[in-house]
Amino acid sequence: MTKSLVTLTIGQSPRSDIMPLLTAYLPDEQTDHVGLLDGLSEAEIAARFAPDEQDGVLVSRLRNGTQVRLATAKVEQGLQAKINALEAEGYDTILLLCTGEFGALTAKSALLLEPDRIIPPLVSAIVHDHQVGIVVPVAEQIQQQANKWRNLQRRPCFAVASPYIADNEALTDAALSLQEQGADVVVLDCVGYNQMHRDFLQKLLGIPVLLSNVLVAKLAAELIV
Repeated sequence: MTKSLVTLTIGQSPRSDIMPLLTAYLPDEQTDHVGLLDGLSEAEIAARFAPDEQDGVLVSRLRNGTQVRLATAKVEQGLQAKINALEAEGYDTILLLCTGEFGALTAKSALLLEPDRIIPPLVSAIVHDHQVGIVVPVAEQIQQQANKWRNLQRRPCFAVASPYIADNEALTDAALSLQEQGADVVVLDCVGYNQMHRDFLQKLLGIPVLLSNVLVAKLAAELIV
């Protein structure tokens, strides 16, 4: 059977931290996995993608579990080159495994699924006028999120807890912060968050918790033919 879908992470593949989630929705026999940083050492990654003070920041995960900080604009350039190469290889659908906001990624023939274009309107339709609390991996992303979530009926509140650091204390602090800010729905807005993060926060807060990566994976599964 021809593999028609490929996931594209801004880190290194395979993403062992979220593979159980992906395989729950995406058929393995039709899906490949590629990473922007595949084959690069940490020194090479720093030389090509490290952010300067003025850069937007994205975070991802290396194969060894290390968290890396990447410059948004440099990542976008690298992703476009990867998308072009994946199209040339014949993939019908490219699922971007990053919830960062990109302005100019394009595909000529393949269907390009970008979470930043899909998740905000979907969440807005689900939550209506409820207060949304959004968890992001690093504090620098809070300011970057304002435009992404501009169509929510109420301005969202934010908290920070990295999915790449095994620390329930940070998740607890994030939960309490969102509770104090009046959140009654939580969105874990990084593909690195998994079902354990969701279950932990939902039990602690007693309110719905949405995983961005589950929402896009379900959509991608519906598009596989």
